Amino acid sequence: MSKTYKEKRRDAKDFSSRKEYLEHELEVMKFRKWRINLPFRDFRIELEDFVPALAATIGKVVMVTAMVAAFASQFGLTPEFVAENVRYELLIAGGIFVILFSAILNPNANLAGTHGPMIPLIPIIAAAGGHPLALGILIGVFGLTLSITKGGSKLMTLTGVGVRAGLLIYLGAVGLIGQIGKLNAWSEAGDVSFISFAVIGVTILIYAYLARIGKRWLAIPLCSALAGIIAFGLGAHFEFSTPPGLPHFNPMWWWGEDTGWQLGWPNFGHFIAVIPFAILAVAMWSPDYLGHRVFQEMNYPKKAKGVLMDIDDTMTVASIRQAVGTFLGGGNIASSWGTYMIPAAIAKRPIPGGAVLTGIFCILAAVLGYPMDLAMWEPVLRIALIVGVFLPLLEAGMQMINKQQDSLSAGTTIFASAFVNPVFGWALAMLLDNLGLIGDRDRAKDLSWKEKLVIPGVMFIVCVVSLALVGQLPGIKGIF
Repeated sequence: MSKTYKEKRRDAKDFSSRKEYLEHELEVMKFRKWRINLPFRDFRIELEDFVPALAATIGKVVMVTAMVAAFASQFGLTPEFVAENVRYELLIAGGIFVILFSAILNPNANLAGTHGPMIPLIPIIAAAGGHPLALGILIGVFGLTLSITKGGSKLMTLTGVGVRAGLLIYLGAVGLIGQIGKLNAWSEAGDVSFISFAVIGVTILIYAYLARIGKRWLAIPLCSALAGIIAFGLGAHFEFSTPPGLPHFNPMWWWGEDTGWQLGWPNFGHFIAVIPFAILAVAMWSPDYLGHRVFQEMNYPKKAKGVLMDIDDTMTVASIRQAVGTFLGGGNIASSWGTYMIPAAIAKRPIPGGAVLTGIFCILAAVLGYPMDLAMWEPVLRIALIVGVFLPLLEAGMQMINKQQDSLSAGTTIFASAFVNPVFGWALAMLLDNLGLIGDRDRAKDLSWKEKLVIPGVMFIVCVVSLALVGQLPGIKGIF
């Protein structure tokens, strides 16, 4: 009988460095999938877990607020509704759900976060007659179907190194430029344009120093805190506006005719209207999840197989969280939690320890209210996204390119993503790469025709048809 984690682990004092201790922890852990995992018996909570947990909480407030606010603006709902719904999401889905699923029941499943790329599509969803509850239920159903059939992990295997790298580089570069632009716009609107220069300048210096000493996992809390202090010190306006409290817990209130969303329960037409958007959301999951697992593979030791994020299990958790959270009244669209996974991987920590802390932090932020105001303040928000998501994505993609063939695949992915969007770029480049038309031809020779053409071809068709239906292909008017 193999030894348990408690029997294999050793105290930190037995190692010559903290890095050796953390890597040994990763190598000896092996979680019980869909069974009870407990702190100290199956995993430990270390000091390094606090940083990704804090980063995740900041990211959660930022992303859920952006998502719910986009819906609210389309349906004529008030800022008070947005604050109430974000508080609800933090308490139920961000707190209780995270601890139950990603710490106790399946620590190989990443936390269910927010599907950022869907935010620009929300006005189109509303214009098409979509209903948030119908959308959430269908995303949950489609996601469970993909996870049960192991489609998520299969798509990950069929995505070559060059395609992965190109996707990460594109997402990182576009996101980085976008966040800098938004911070500059905020500074200019407040007649304090010099603040953005000061904040970004200090962030560059601090981030470079943290990278130099191998402490990049401190980037989100440290750089965000400094951004807020510098902006406030230079005269930027800030005030607390969300007092302590609890949200409504009754789904009937959230989905009432005159309360909550003020939309009532969805009808059959609402479900028809959101079908292409639900397909598109789930189609985006694989490249998103893939990017997060890559960070573990790059930062964990080779023997740490038992703690790697499982793509299909993460899809299962995200699907359940999506269906349940939306039914309860939440406005979030779920995906793998990037602002948690990226700093956790860099800090060489497995999923469950930080998941427990993330859940606790989210519950505290929801109840107290005021931390939500801090996380949503523009300089804090933008810097958190820059150093916690987009810079690491860009760096990881660049590090993955070691061969000329990989650079060709990456270039094609970036080109196609810029032409339409990352979903189209990923699907097209994966098809061409597996057929051997770009990238490593020796890799293509080892694939079966099902892996070369059938699966990538079907995925490409699904993506293209879904994009066409919602008007996301250049020059093609959407049906919905």
